[in-house]
Amino acid sequence: MTSPLVLSIDAMGGDHAPDIVVDGAAAFLKGRRRPVKFLLHGDEARIAPLVEKHPGLAAVCEIRHTAGEVDMSAKPSEAVRRSKGSSMWNAVHAVKDGEAHVAVSAGNTGALMAISKVILRMKKGVHRPAIAASWPVPQGYCTVLDVGANVECTPAQLVEFAIMGEAFHRVARGVTRPTVGILNVGSEQMKGDETVRAADALLRAANLDMDYRGYVEGNDISAGTTDVVVTDGFTGNIALKAAEGTARLLAGWMREAFTSSLIAKVGAALLSVSGLKVLKSRMDPRSVNGGVFLGLNGVVVKSHGGTDSVGFATSLRIALELADSRFLTEIEQNLSRLAEVEAEEIADASEQETA
Repeated sequence: MTSPLVLSIDAMGGDHAPDIVVDGAAAFLKGRRRPVKFLLHGDEARIAPLVEKHPGLAAVCEIRHTAGEVDMSAKPSEAVRRSKGSSMWNAVHAVKDGEAHVAVSAGNTGALMAISKVILRMKKGVHRPAIAASWPVPQGYCTVLDVGANVECTPAQLVEFAIMGEAFHRVARGVTRPTVGILNVGSEQMKGDETVRAADALLRAANLDMDYRGYVEGNDISAGTTDVVVTDGFTGNIALKAAEGTARLLAGWMREAFTSSLIAKVGAALLSVSGLKVLKSRMDPRSVNGGVFLGLNGVVVKSHGGTDSVGFATSLRIALELADSRFLTEIEQNLSRLAEVEAEEIADASEQETA
């Protein structure tokens, strides 16, 4: 029998924890064939009564009491200094200790990133971790990174993001050979700032095992022009928040249109109910909730802080898929190749200076 995958969860992280965390875990279990086990870190007095409402969850759940939790407004540096023994700290530490395969939290993003870096450390060859998000496109989803961890990036860091994003997409979306592009203000080679152009040149020179397609523009993200879109965290976060806001705006307009009059309501009733449900699901940000921290010696998934149980269940699904894969090994292989290319460039530059 397949041994269960263990998901370590910060049960106190998020705007509506622990209620939505427990309800989300219970919803995630429904129809799940792959054996799983949960480690719920947090206030046992608050968590236990919620778990008892779901017998199926209680059977695969272990509550680990912690008195402390990380405040949603805490600064990353402050969180690292004061969070030892908190629900977030212990959730991540369970991965380092080998007790769990992946950690999940809807808590403070900056704090979770800082704590994860301190506990799990960075992979060799990675300068900074990146947050990867799933983005709806006509054929399914594309992966966009970074969406908030790094405001400024070097060309080498953008290449690292490309390597990590490609491996993530292959596992999360089942695409054998994902296509990769760098987000730019145009598709022409002369477009973009120096960092973007240098990253493009490095990707072309690295001879990585990757289907790199060059530059993509903002409208190419939702069009699904490439499977993976690479950018810095400043640009990526703005693009992500703008897209989420647009989706909610359109959903609101549709709701108003279908309820504005009796005729509109009748027309809506005549439309395919199943079709409307599919459309609603595809426009729902909860269906893609769960940003993945890439570049660490372990897997950490960040759920949106304001999500509900449906959104949190989605983040658990993403966590399970990654925990049951080899994507960390794939990242290491291409990072090794990138390191070789960088070393060759340094050697060539040194020879030119000597000559």
